[in-house]
Amino acid sequence: MNTSHRIFFELQREPFIADIAHKEILETPEIKGVENRIRYATSLGSVALITGEIGSGKSTALRYVSGKLHPSEYRIIQVTASNGSILELYRNILGELDLDPVGSSRTRMTRQIKQEIMDTVIGKKMKIVLIIDEASLLRLEVFAELHTLTQFDNDSKPFLPIILAGQANLVDNLKFRYSMPLASRVVGRCHLQGVDRQGMEDYLLHHLSIAGVHKNLFEPAAITAIHQGAGGLFRKANHLARGAIIVAAQAKSHQVLPDHVRIAATEIF
Repeated sequence: MNTSHRIFFELQREPFIADIAHKEILETPEIKGVENRIRYATSLGSVALITGEIGSGKSTALRYVSGKLHPSEYRIIQVTASNGSILELYRNILGELDLDPVGSSRTRMTRQIKQEIMDTVIGKKMKIVLIIDEASLLRLEVFAELHTLTQFDNDSKPFLPIILAGQANLVDNLKFRYSMPLASRVVGRCHLQGVDRQGMEDYLLHHLSIAGVHKNLFEPAAITAIHQGAGGLFRKANHLARGAIIVAAQAKSHQVLPDHVRIAATEIF
């Protein structure tokens, strides 16, 4: 990778990347809202929904919250959904539990997963949380069965809270009749949207500081251009900001200008 822009702006590392440490994640009001709902659902053994547009920060928020659940107290099962069958989801869950499926029967897989949950909660005195990212991809028949994993002792023991994260149609999928047993367990939900301009400026400055620059490289109009071009969404803002920095360095400009953002915008979708 060409690192001339890092040398020009004295950046200690590549700016605006997704792979940052948990402690470096910017604690926004939106992320705190996600944390509050997840903690509430977890305390009740219920379900929470986290929805948002592509690039709005859902996965980052999940990583932030997961990182705050101490591993001595919580066991996190995190899987990424697909449009496969319930058996595929069960296999993914068993894999995260470090278990090999016993046959291909959904009844056996369900029993195997629930036994591991009980061993963890009752035997090891730990709380367990199932996080399903990209849950909007799940088939309706998966929603119809997923609630059975949460049923212990005639549905009286809330051993398995579930966090469902995905795009906005996740809410629509839970409104179908067959999804109601799972939907009835939802106790909290939030929808992540694009941030306002001030939120975007805070985000850009935060990521510059992570890269080792403690001054604003962006002209106010450039920040506005990034905010508008990204629709307030962080992922696209990362691409625009990093691209604009590269363009500015090539132009030997010590500030990122709106024109640099516009040029960067021609390289991305």
